[in-house]
Amino acid sequence: MDHPFRYLHTMLRVGDLERSIAFYTTHLGMRELRRNDVPDGKYTLVFLGYGDEKSETVLELTYNYGVSSYEMGGAFGHLAIGVPDIYGVCEKMRAAGVKITREPGPVKFGTTLIAFIEDPDGYKIELIQRK
Repeated sequence: MDHPFRYLHTMLRVGDLERSIAFYTTHLGMRELRRNDVPDGKYTLVFLGYGDEKSETVLELTYNYGVSSYEMGGAFGHLAIGVPDIYGVCEKMRAAGVKITREPGPVKFGTTLIAFIEDPDGYKIELIQRK
């Protein structure tokens, strides 16, 4: 059954907008979809993703002028990205200097292959091997 609601985006506050855009586009293959600079509000929003916002969920990066870091809260867990070859992807990321916080391998008590990486602001990203 179709539902009238749709998950639109997840927003992350970042300390260096261009560094974060480079991370998500270079290492995770997203592309910049749109950017909205709001000088009166002293912030910039950048939306990244794999497809059109009309049909795909995207990632919103928010840069607040003059804020270079944020305290990580205890409630947020991680983003999850499906990848075709988790071992190969992790090797490429490691060679490029991406921080891998959980090596690729089966999830505890299961068979799904996962790994965890960290973005430049310390947000955790779970990589899940997809067939």
